[in-house]
Amino acid sequence: MGDALWEMSAAAQAQAVRRGEVSAAELVDRHLERIAEVNPQVNAVTQVLAERAREAAADTDRRRAAGAELGSLAGVPFTVKESTAIEGVPTTFGVPRFRDMVAPADAPPVARLRAAGAIPIGHANIPTLILAGMHTRSELFGDTINPWAADRTPGGSSGGDAVAVATGMAALGLGNDSGGSVRAPAQFCGVAALNPSVGRFPMDHRFLGPEDPGPASQFLVTDGPLARSVADLRLAYEVLAGTDPRDPRAVPVPLYGEPLPGPVRVAVVADPGGHGVHPSVRAAVASAAEALRDAGYEVREVADVPRLDEALVAYNQITVTEFAPSWPMVRTLLGPGGDRFIEMAMEQTPPVNGEELLKLMGTWLNIRRSWAEFLDEYPLLLGPTFTEPPFEPGLESRDRAGWVRWATAMRLSRATSFVGVPAVAVPTGVVDGLPTGVQIVGRAFREDMCLTAAQAIEDRHGVFTPIDPRGTRTD
Repeated sequence: MGDALWEMSAAAQAQAVRRGEVSAAELVDRHLERIAEVNPQVNAVTQVLAERAREAAADTDRRRAAGAELGSLAGVPFTVKESTAIEGVPTTFGVPRFRDMVAPADAPPVARLRAAGAIPIGHANIPTLILAGMHTRSELFGDTINPWAADRTPGGSSGGDAVAVATGMAALGLGNDSGGSVRAPAQFCGVAALNPSVGRFPMDHRFLGPEDPGPASQFLVTDGPLARSVADLRLAYEVLAGTDPRDPRAVPVPLYGEPLPGPVRVAVVADPGGHGVHPSVRAAVASAAEALRDAGYEVREVADVPRLDEALVAYNQITVTEFAPSWPMVRTLLGPGGDRFIEMAMEQTPPVNGEELLKLMGTWLNIRRSWAEFLDEYPLLLGPTFTEPPFEPGLESRDRAGWVRWATAMRLSRATSFVGVPAVAVPTGVVDGLPTGVQIVGRAFREDMCLTAAQAIEDRHGVFTPIDPRGTRTD
């Protein structure tokens, strides 16, 4: 069993530790060996927490020997996005100036995973300050490589966690998402990811002090797990959900809602907004739809999702307006060329004045209402996570055409973050050497329904990771 421990699912790893079939110490050591073998090729894990992880594993083994009941994730190694706090470890955001910014406490989701027995094994790379683009390259740590093809981006901003999970360096990753930042890397790396409803998981995204960010940062950003299988994603979901006094937004909603009568209706939109979709992505949506139909869902193609373009305009205006006052200072942290991505966003959508911003708050609620009505008729939506296969690193920051291409491809993920509903990204196959995938979107706080539908898709298509890095594409 020992040599293959890192290949096992998170659920199987935890079960083996609880049963005493393997020690947590051995499990951690096998993952550290995998990191030493693979990370030099992909540069996903930025700070390896070897000694801390071994100490946590030893404590787990002592408690098991003493007869203590271990948690559902006992001994399972996980990575944490470089922007999320691990107590006693620098939270660098990929910025040289923050290399010594040691976190005084775990962020709420890290604390919840620890409480279930999981062990943080390292931080994972991000785009600098999560602002330099979609491609995972930080000023402090450099580029993260897509393990499927070195000339394609792993996505971002949670790209380091996606690569770590896809290559077996960790069983779970903890990222966050404000418009596709766990879902796009999941698609590009062939893993699964959950973007939860706003308020489902407790979070704390305060930065450099006690002040909280504005409404866009409060209600668009959600922490979410990445895993190689939907079953492991469900396990992480059950651990991460709940309340925490550090986050008054988190609400005590049941993990599982009431079953719906009759076959669950699924709306299918392969080309949201009619802006175009790559043939491989369209085929992935069609294949996932067929899997759901065979699993007993009532699957219907519909004309479109509600008010997509209007939602994207409002999303851009609200976020740019909130961000604009801090931009002159923030851009100095991004390094040479690191400001191009946000600069193009601000040129595309200038900030609005106070009166216009107040009106946008009403528009935001109104669009959320339209989506709630749509999801009342169709409890689930099947569509693309990203409407293209992974493209070359840094395309979105290169020029205006690249930025528009990124924004267009990410449109459904950004719109669903804007309305605060849950979504699960799930792989569907490998085409031309690159993974494909889709997302299942659901009603607010019905992550359970999204996960069940994603499981039906996975049951048809299979699990495609862990993999070894495969070098550069030549076709």
